[in-house]
Amino acid sequence: MDPRANPYAPGAGYPPPELAGRDEVINKAAISLDRTKNRRSARGCIFYGLRGVGKTVLLNKIRQDAEAEGMAIVSIEAPEDRSLPGILIPALRATLLRLNRGEAAKTAVSNAIRTLASFAKAMKVRYQDIDISFDAAPEPGAADSGDLESDLGELLMAVGDAAVERKTAVVMAIDELQYVPEEQLAALIAALHKVNQRQLPVTIMAAGLPQLVGQSGRAKSYAERLFEFVPIDRLDEVAATAALCRPAEREGVSFTDDAIGEILKQTRGYPYFLQEWGKHSWDIATSSPISGDDARAASIAALAQLDASFFRVRFDRLAPAEKRYMRAMADLGPGPHRSGDIAERLGKKVTTVAPIRSSMIGKGMLYSPSHGDTAFTVPLFDGFMRRIMPPPFDGNGAS
Repeated sequence: MDPRANPYAPGAGYPPPELAGRDEVINKAAISLDRTKNRRSARGCIFYGLRGVGKTVLLNKIRQDAEAEGMAIVSIEAPEDRSLPGILIPALRATLLRLNRGEAAKTAVSNAIRTLASFAKAMKVRYQDIDISFDAAPEPGAADSGDLESDLGELLMAVGDAAVERKTAVVMAIDELQYVPEEQLAALIAALHKVNQRQLPVTIMAAGLPQLVGQSGRAKSYAERLFEFVPIDRLDEVAATAALCRPAEREGVSFTDDAIGEILKQTRGYPYFLQEWGKHSWDIATSSPISGDDARAASIAALAQLDASFFRVRFDRLAPAEKRYMRAMADLGPGPHRSGDIAERLGKKVTTVAPIRSSMIGKGMLYSPSHGDTAFTVPLFDGFMRRIMPPPFDGNGAS
């Protein structure tokens, strides 16, 4: 069929043509944001789950809805190699400057900009990735002690006062939050706790991998009372079918039951994979309805595409020892697996391979769903590892 009319949208954070199965989560976030804006007790939301479940899409949807309600958004994606101040300062500066437009400058907004300038000046001494200039002069004695936890709390309270003055809320939308180092995450949690105690309209909507829950708890023991940790999982059969079929139906195209069954089996209900299989099924089919044979051919094409991009870019980040570790995991199946079983497959002691495991958890490739267990953060990655490092595999790197 005509690829120009293909309705599917596989890609990193691309909004799907049918955002199925997420209404409850979106509504929960909307209630939290409305309560925050009205200075009522509310907890920020942290969405966590594997790669490919649509966390970024969900976060973007919530951000867009909040913007439509007149809220001020501080939009951030946390990379592995940047400090929290380094990514927060320019994003917060842009948000405050937007708040300062449209009418005569307000006292609290101007004060927040000067406080941010003070914060940036103080943090430059400690963090080397801050390179930004301010037209406003720093506010002496405001958020400039050099202690991140204390200064960030003071800064966010100034931001909260600015939001009150503008009759709005400031929402920090942070993706990939698991990459923020725990010491800096602790400072962010403590700062949000301070503004929460004063009922200032500043909150967080964030997304990250499953290890984020444990990281937050280790950073500050009260994190579970400050935030709503919302698991985002694959779609159930009804929602997955809707995500797959409705975009095609709007174009006058349908799937046979055989095709739907094949695609749901292969994708396991993961939203990103549904988009890949939908796209390839459409391109392969010559007419409606899309058949089971079309879907099976699409499975071959979709896996080849994933192997060349989605999986491959993650594989290429791994050191040789990390690749061997993940290949041993793949031999054991999708997981999760006991760390001892993986070490045994490698012919090594658990203590010997523990640093490799820790490194890959830090890279966001693995997580520990429970003590002593290890699992892939990328669904279907076990199959990719078996394809990319075929047998014989002896645990010592031979293949």
